[in-house]
Formats: sequence, structure tokens, C-alpha cells
Amino acid sequence: MTNRKEGYTKDSPMKHLISDNDFLLHVISRFDIAFGFGDKNVAQVCAENNVHVPTFLAVCNLISGYPFAEADTSLHDLIGYLRRAHQSILDITLPHIRHHLVEGIGYSDADNKLAILLMRFFDEYVGEVRMHMQHEDEEVFRYAERLIEGEANSRFSISGYSADHIPMSEKLRELKDLFIYHYSQHNNYRLSAVLFDIILCEKDLESHFKVENDLFIPAAARLEQRHGVARCAVDSDGKRGVDSLSEREKEVICLIAKGLPNKIIADRLCLSAHTVSTHRRNICAKLDIHSASALTLYAVVHKLIDVSELNV
Repeated sequence: MTNRKEGYTKDSPMKHLISDNDFLLHVISRFDIAFGFGDKNVAQVCAENNVHVPTFLAVCNLISGYPFAEADTSLHDLIGYLRRAHQSILDITLPHIRHHLVEGIGYSDADNKLAILLMRFFDEYVGEVRMHMQHEDEEVFRYAERLIEGEANSRFSISGYSADHIPMSEKLRELKDLFIYHYSQHNNYRLSAVLFDIILCEKDLESHFKVENDLFIPAAARLEQRHGVARCAVDSDGKRGVDSLSEREKEVICLIAKGLPNKIIADRLCLSAHTVSTHRRNICAKLDIHSASALTLYAVVHKLIDVSELNV
């Protein structure tokens, strides 16, 4: 039984961590720790696998909801963990979900508009996740690695990155909710199985965000301070989602969902094409959605338009 005030320690048997929270199997593999550790404790297993013990414990305790020691973490080990997490999510988890999602819905039925729209949304979501993680791999983590090497870049800062850092799980949750509450079909054995996979992926992405936000960003910021890197000021009203949209923007989304080009939308709403383009840019910025099909599904999920009105 784990002491909730203390959490996992270096003396905790590794197998007790898994019995306490089997989701930590992900963490163990992403630290590149070999299985088959028997009755060995955390310190012994980490030593055998060349893993920094305080960093491993901080990630495990954070994900499991126990107290964690953020200040003792190794930025180098956090970067390695996060890069392997990206690889696991992009190369294994999301392709697995897509394969079983195709099997679970009538995607081959040309008359099933909602199924076609859902798959488009999922594919574009995966594209967004890939771009997000590639940016972190190639820009953010590489910047942190240069900090470790003693280099500082005045054109980039961790505070600037953290200001725009949002979890990638929200759209996946919307996809799941749409299936559960709006996608009607019988014989849902395969669909329910893939929905469970989506729930696990959503949990994985949320945990991944916590590690980046609560461990990686503070560790990189501490190193920036040592190098004298100035922090960027952040200005945000914190308003996101459908509540941030004006009534006019909601009208524009509905017409986009119907497949209308900007010129026709402008005519329908008695606006200029330039104004419609501006509305689209603002909508995309507020929702962090950048494709017509993703905006269409967003409109369906949030009941701005009925699926029967779509021209898919």
C-alpha cells in the first residue's frame, strides 16, 4: 500500500508501482527501462538502466497524484522521456486507434456522412498532434539541449513556449463524446473497444502534458535563469472554446460546415470577402482548429449545426 503523503520512493519495489497504477507501464517503457526486474526496488532498477532516480520518481508520482520533487529532476532525462513518449504516441497509439476505428464504424459506406466526417476529423487531429510534437522535438527540446550544453538563444524562451502550451487531449475527448452521444449504430463491440483505447490515449496525453508543464518547463526555466535568459511577458484572457465565439463567428462556422466558399458566405451574410477571411482567421485562432472539416465536426459536436444539413 502506497503512503499517499510520501508517494513512491527509491526503496519502493518496482512491481508495487505497477500494482498501484498500471498506467506506469507507459512511464517505465518511455524511460527505456527493461522489464523483468522481479523484486528489485526503484533505485536498483534505475541504476541498472542508467536512469536518474529523482526524475523517474517525479514523473511516476506526478502522474499518480502523489507529492513529487520537481526541483531534483534532470532536464536531460526528461527530454529523453518526452521524446520517447512522442514516438510511442505517434507511431503506435494513434495508428492503432485509427485501424480499429475504421473497423468499428461504417466508414466504407458512402452514405454515412457522419462516419466520413469523423474519420476526416481524426486524421486531421493526428496531423495536428504530429506537427505539435515535431515542433517540440525539433525546436523546444533542441533549445533545452543547447541550454544544457551552455548555449542561450535570445530569440526563444521557455516562458514563450509555455504561454501557448495546451493539452492535445481536448479534441480527442470531443471525438469520443460525439461517438457516445450522437453516433447511433448497433453491434458496437468493436466501436466500444476502440472508444476505450481513445479514453486511454486521452489519459496518456493529459499525463504527458502534466510532465511537460510541471516538470520539463520549470527545469528548463531554471537553466535559463542561470544563463540570464529574459522571460517573455504573457498576455492572455484565458477564454477558449465556443464561449469565445461571437454570434457572427458562429454563423460563419455553420456556413463553412455546409461547404460554402468565402465569397458565397460573404453574400449570404452581406459582408465583404475580406471580412469573412478575417472571421475565419479569428475563429481558427480562438479554437486552435485550422481546417474546414475539423471546424465542421466542431460545429456538429457543439450543436451549432445538425449533421443532416451537411453536404459531405
